[in-house]
Amino acid sequence: MVGVLLLVGIVVALFVGFNIGGSTTGPAFGPAVGSDAISKTGAAALMAVFFFVGAWTIGRRVVDKLGEELITSASVFTIETSIVVLFFIGGALFVGNYFGVPASTSMTAVGSIAGLGVATDSLDWVIMGEIAVWWIVAPIVGFWVSGMIGRYLYPRINQWVAIDSSDGALMELDRSGVVPRPVPGPNTTRREMFGGIVVILIGCLMAFSSGTSNIANAIAPLVGAGVEMEMMILLGCGAVAVGAFTIARRTLDTLGNDITDLPLTAAIVVAIVSSTIVIGLSAIGIPASFVIIATTSIVGLGWGRATRTATLSGGVRGEESPSVSVGALAAEEAGEEVPGIGEEEPKDIPAASDLFDPSTTGRVLIMQNVVPVLSTVGAYVTFTILFRFFW
Repeated sequence: MVGVLLLVGIVVALFVGFNIGGSTTGPAFGPAVGSDAISKTGAAALMAVFFFVGAWTIGRRVVDKLGEELITSASVFTIETSIVVLFFIGGALFVGNYFGVPASTSMTAVGSIAGLGVATDSLDWVIMGEIAVWWIVAPIVGFWVSGMIGRYLYPRINQWVAIDSSDGALMELDRSGVVPRPVPGPNTTRREMFGGIVVILIGCLMAFSSGTSNIANAIAPLVGAGVEMEMMILLGCGAVAVGAFTIARRTLDTLGNDITDLPLTAAIVVAIVSSTIVIGLSAIGIPASFVIIATTSIVGLGWGRATRTATLSGGVRGEESPSVSVGALAAEEAGEEVPGIGEEEPKDIPAASDLFDPSTTGRVLIMQNVVPVLSTVGAYVTFTILFRFFW
């Protein structure tokens, strides 16, 4: 009986991993595929490799946090309870997908485990409080860092990383040798090649950060129940790879409705900011929500770009003074021909409504918090009933 339940638990965990691979490959490598820097198959392969590296190294700390530290009583995590927890993780994520909102897998997983802990009076409130505090701080950090980049640095970055698309593929495979190797396309310039490599490397960074945080969401309940961590990491990463090679192809086609809908430069900024924060939190064992951090980073970047028209004024009270652009002063001092704040042509200054829709942003943020609440409440009610009448 235990063997059958264990098999069921592993199948459910693999299903969660399969969906993680399908949902995270698009945001990670969408810009690279969209700019013809890499094929869908190449993106899936890199996703599988770097997700595994992140999971096998830093990801262990997050697995320990969710599977062993968040619940104080080792006897609470059994194969049966793990299956129920994984069920609520998958069910809550389905609700988010149904409403077209990319829900936080990490918050949903923690919510399900917390519901189990509260129902059995075994939740470590200190650990839970530490995780909750970082969930509040991290999106704020992402918002302000991206906002400052959008306000002061975005035009410079845009000029530096801009990729002028030429006809044909950015890179091709040379199959003349024993081992195929990537070579520049027939019309690819050196600048295009450099930009394409940068976009691919950032995709690898995002895949690594996803592995550090998301592997725990699929396997932590079973690891907490006593299943070997190394085996579950291998199985979970295998499921992610299958998802990357199959259902992720659709998200790579459309580039999704989240981070990869942005202009290439904005996608790069948000990816670097979000991935850095997620990796940092994973290093201290905090299950981070890449989706929410990326969402607030997108909003912050849009807000920063929309407020670039702000200027500094000086002079004698009562007299009209010329406006002085902070960016203009910096560019003039450096002798650079880079547009600063207030220097852009009116047609080049984006309106806030063009960069982020407040109503859509509010809907996304609300749903991203509602979905974990559903998993928490659902798990709590279910485990309260089960433990009262059956266990």
